[in-house]
Amino acid sequence: MNFYRKIIQTSLFKIASLNSFSVVLKIGIGLITSKILAIFVGPSGMALIGNLRNFLTSLESISTLGFQNGIVKYTAENEKNKIELQKIVSTVFITLIGIGLFLSCILFFTASYWNEKIFGNNSEYLIVFKILAFVLPTYGLSIFFISVINGLGRFKKVITINIIGNIVGLLTSVFLILQFKTTGALMAIVIAPTLLFFVTLYLVQKEIQFFQFIKSDTFDFKILKNLSSYSLMTLVSSVFGPLVFLAIRNHIIQDLGIEQAGYWETITRISTYYLMFVSTILSVYFLPKLSKAQNNQETKSVFLQYYKYVLPVFVFALSLLYFIRFFVVQLLFTKEFLPVTDLFFWQLLGDILKVCALILGYQFFAQKNTSAFIITELFSFSVFYAGSLYFIKLFQIEGVVIAYAFQNACYLIVLGIYFRKSLF
Repeated sequence: MNFYRKIIQTSLFKIASLNSFSVVLKIGIGLITSKILAIFVGPSGMALIGNLRNFLTSLESISTLGFQNGIVKYTAENEKNKIELQKIVSTVFITLIGIGLFLSCILFFTASYWNEKIFGNNSEYLIVFKILAFVLPTYGLSIFFISVINGLGRFKKVITINIIGNIVGLLTSVFLILQFKTTGALMAIVIAPTLLFFVTLYLVQKEIQFFQFIKSDTFDFKILKNLSSYSLMTLVSSVFGPLVFLAIRNHIIQDLGIEQAGYWETITRISTYYLMFVSTILSVYFLPKLSKAQNNQETKSVFLQYYKYVLPVFVFALSLLYFIRFFVVQLLFTKEFLPVTDLFFWQLLGDILKVCALILGYQFFAQKNTSAFIITELFSFSVFYAGSLYFIKLFQIEGVVIAYAFQNACYLIVLGIYFRKSLF
């Protein structure tokens, strides 16, 4: 109990508590959206939505060059240094505008190619990529604005933006899905971030006279050089991860059918919801603790707190979820999705192994150990991809969740060996 009292007394807990409403709201909206998607687009539409989401995640990361964490850091360090802050804002803004326009042009003229890669021969979805080409520059700028506000310490404003974004996303999704079914769902995914951009721009202007900061003569290549070192870890996870998921889902569609791919997307969505809670407490409480740890003994103490108090609760919750999985699937989706219940065991086991490894993975960020992080991430993605191809041949769609559990087991073993001095 002393552990929980200590958390409650920290300023980090206040931030986490404030953020909890945003997280719960996001999960609630996600569940509502999932129900609507299940009714109006079915498993096949769910698979297409999963493909587009993975593609957008990678594209979004490329459009921001993975600068988010670096922007937060340098904005926070130079909040009172107006000249340096102006250089940072101008340099990043001009760079992201240039990158966004460049990617938009490429996407517009190669829309047919990407439509075939993401959706196969469904030419009716070509309009989605045309729209995306026009709105893409707003993606990077929206993330940039949020990162600047975050760096200035305006946490409430960041959370407000997230809440508004989730509500806007829900309303946009409901309207477009009801009007255009699967096409509407895909368009909603593309359009919602652009609507958030205008909200973010309005709130940013209240904190900083943004456009007065933008001057081409303050552009500084040194800032880009400094930011580049912070982008590598972000880009590896945010680009390669979704691409691996996309490749596996397309393999499932080709070998097993689009409905089977939709079942995998469904179990992945469910997994994403409850993992948000673990990632939140990791980022707001355990990561700062790991960063402050001065030696292996202090690091070990943080690890033990996590494994003693967080992991058992998570295991208990997932054990309960397994026994009520039939009820959960029918509640969140429809009877058409009941085959998803066959995927729960290996998915939940994989998630437990993943949560065991997450605290160790965060140690890379705490130590700013970029090379080791990239090597282990690429290893993990490779095991997942190869394992999926192998196990799918043996166990059909269940093979992909077996591969997921196998991937996280291998990742946990590798990290356990790497951080053995801090663990044992």
